[in-house]
Amino acid sequence: MNDYIIETRDLHKSYTDGTKSLEVLKGIDLKIMRGRLFCIQGPSGAGKSTLLNLIGTLDSPTAGEVLFEGSSIHRFNEKKIAEFRNKRLGFVFQFYHLLPELNARENVLLPALVDNFWRRREAVNHAEKIFAELGLLERLRFMPHQLSGGEQQRVAIARALINQPDILLCDEPTGNLDSANGAKILNILRKLSRENNTTVVIVTHNKDVAGICDEVVQLKDGKLEHN
Repeated sequence: MNDYIIETRDLHKSYTDGTKSLEVLKGIDLKIMRGRLFCIQGPSGAGKSTLLNLIGTLDSPTAGEVLFEGSSIHRFNEKKIAEFRNKRLGFVFQFYHLLPELNARENVLLPALVDNFWRRREAVNHAEKIFAELGLLERLRFMPHQLSGGEQQRVAIARALINQPDILLCDEPTGNLDSANGAKILNILRKLSRENNTTVVIVTHNKDVAGICDEVVQLKDGKLEHN
């Protein structure tokens, strides 16, 4: 099995607005080992979220490729990409993106019930186990607006974990939290990486976040610098 779960090769991304073209990523070569807590650090506008979106198949590169376990993911057909996103990836965003009309447990269960990936009873049991691990059992039936920011982010992590993904992609996961809640989230991510062999990729501008990671690369002006 390939030790590198994710690789990017000469990855470029440009956006065109009329006659103007903006090159956001300028030839990114990256290798991420399985089970690592990996950080992509850089200032706002450096291209961090763009790179994460390309790894997560939420966008397509202008040139170059992203490989998952040696296979180019942007050559997958639509069905295979959808399966890859739902079963192999988990996404954690800065602003949580919980559905306001669903309670915490219902938000977490949604990905598990797509295409009957889990039987409902199994999915419920698995979700409640994750809630227990994240200290959220008493919040199962709370609506998102009834939860604190730290609790909403933990629900978002639970949702990302429900299908037992190989890779957790985190876009500024502590950026909307106070320092105490941010530290709790970082401890959860570190524990996932250590105990479950989950590959966690974090993009951030925060040096404290980078400090707990196994490996850190710097992204500046669309180019990588390895520490």
